Order: sequence, then structure tokens, then C-alpha cells
Amino acid sequence: MKAARYYDRKDIRIEDIPEPELLPGTVAIDVAWCGICGTDLHEYLEGPIFIPPAGHPHPISHESAPVTMGHEFSGTITALGEGVTDLKVGENVVVEPYIIAEDVDTSPGQSYQLSENMNFIGLGGRGGGLAEKIVVERRWVHPIGDIPLDEAALIEPLAVAHHAVSRSGATAGQVAIVGGAGPIGLLTAAVLKATGLTVYISELSEARKSMAESTGVADAVLDPREGNVADKVRELTEGRGADVGFECSSVPVVLDTILDAVRPGAVVVNVSIWGHKPEVDMPKLVLKEIDLRGTIGYAGDHPATIELVQSGKIKVADFITGRIGLDELITGGFDELINNNEENVKIIVNPRA
Repeated sequence: MKAARYYDRKDIRIEDIPEPELLPGTVAIDVAWCGICGTDLHEYLEGPIFIPPAGHPHPISHESAPVTMGHEFSGTITALGEGVTDLKVGENVVVEPYIIAEDVDTSPGQSYQLSENMNFIGLGGRGGGLAEKIVVERRWVHPIGDIPLDEAALIEPLAVAHHAVSRSGATAGQVAIVGGAGPIGLLTAAVLKATGLTVYISELSEARKSMAESTGVADAVLDPREGNVADKVRELTEGRGADVGFECSSVPVVLDTILDAVRPGAVVVNVSIWGHKPEVDMPKLVLKEIDLRGTIGYAGDHPATIELVQSGKIKVADFITGRIGLDELITGGFDELINNNEENVKIIVNPRA
């Protein structure tokens, strides 16, 4: 089968590899669509980060580069391993793409995303969505009902956004500022709007500003080139500032802007994955008693996220700007998202095309 294999920084190859083996307790899936994530771009430009370098296998997957990429994917069940009785062949599903030790409790309410040596399918090994087929443990498989498979490829990043909003403690009636209108920033704004918040987004890209406006996920889109974003947020909130902030860009000046734009005592959640250590305005953090929180992945967020899409509260189709085949992954996917983000927001890949 065809698969996108990560060897090293700026070295991803489309190769033919053996199909994965169905084992007891696992589910075989034909991949329909897989999104290209900002984390994938970081791995390509700055990695390996989550991907174990060649010769340094991950302690749970026991794999190292080259590994198959792709962790935002949807597909159709083709076979069930021994002991899997609560799913059906032909059922459409998404995968919560974790690599977590077998003895970690992943039941509702558990913070399994923080377990030792946690990694992600499609980064730390165990196959990936940028391949024609994959086999995964039953516990990571979520049925999606009648959600179209292309739209379902955005369930995983939407779950990231859902978890970030949960981490913030944001409630209806509050005001949020989101820094960056890439896919995660836009989806975070979508969850915030569905929760009942007023949402402001800071963004430079014309395409991404336009998408924030056309999808209705922002009450106002603020361009830093057109004035001080923090001052504008204070103007819009009668001098108070935002109640919660979300850093979704991995750009230091955006983090500074968020810390400036929130009110004293506010919560700021860092959602982005950083390829370097940024400077943080600690005096502002201290003097305003800002609660700066990290967030990683999700934990039990997929069912609620799927329900947001099924109910129509969030229309993920609006965020897809490109559909390509696997052979176009670098030229039509990675290069476009890196060099032409004025025109692209979310590109999804059909591994069978």
C-alpha cells in the first residue's frame, strides 16, 4: 500500500509498504481522508520533534524514523480483530490517535494525555492516516454516524480545540481573544462561539481573516497592521480586556499580544506546538496575575466534539480549502501551507488518489 514516510527534516517519501496486520482487540480501517496538521509542518521544517529520530525508538511503539505520518484521519472499518464486538464492518469512524502504554486508564475523566511517554499515531509510529490502510486498538476508534468522511478528518483538530476551551474554563457570556486564524485557531474560535462567548481573532493572512469572517466564528477580526490589537480589544470591552486568551500561532509577538489583551486575572491557554523556546513577558504575567495554561491533545473530548458536528453547531466543511492525492503531499500540501498560507487554511489528503 502507499504511505507517506518521514525520514528526517524535509525528507518525506511516498513509498509502498506492507499492509498492517489485524491483531486481537484491533480494528482495520481503510483511510478515506487525512488532514495536514501544523504539527506535521513543524516536523517537516524543524523536526524531528514528536517523531523518534532514526536509531532512537519510542519506548512504547518501539519505532523510529522512518515512520508513516498522519494523525487527523477518517475512514471505514474493513475488519474487526478477535474480541471486538461493538463495532461493525462498513461503519465510518475517526481515530483518537494516541500511543499510550497498555496499563494507562483511558476511561472517562482520566487525564491519559499526560501519561508517561505519550505520543501520537502518525508521529510516534503505529502507522498513520497518510496511508491507504491502518490498524488501531479498539479503544481509539469513534463511530461518526452520518458525518461525511471528508469533514470527519477535522474531528481530531476540533477535539484539540475542544480540549483547549475546556482547559480555559471559559463560559457563555465571556469574551475571548484568539491569536492566529490557522486551522486550530479557527476551530478554537468555533468551539468558543458554540459555547456562547464573544470571540475576537488576531490575524494577518487575508485568506484566514476572510475565513474567520465568512464562517462566523469571530465577532471581529483584528489585523495587527491596522492598529494595536490589545488596545482594540480593550476598546471593544469598555476598557476591561478579554476574559480568556488562546495562543494558536507559535509566534512570540502573538503571545505578547494575548498577554496584553486579556484582563487582570484572566486565563491564557497556549494551544500551539512550539519548535523553539519563546520569551514570555513574565512581568506582565505577574502584575496582571494571569493564569497561563498549557494544553496537549485531548482526553475524552471526541464524543462531545463529534456531537458538535452532528448537531450542526459547528460546520467543519467551511474550513477545508483543498483536497489532494497522496502523490501531491509535498507540492500540493506542505509547500502550499508553508509558502502560500494567504490562500490555504486546511488541506486534506486522499491516500488512495
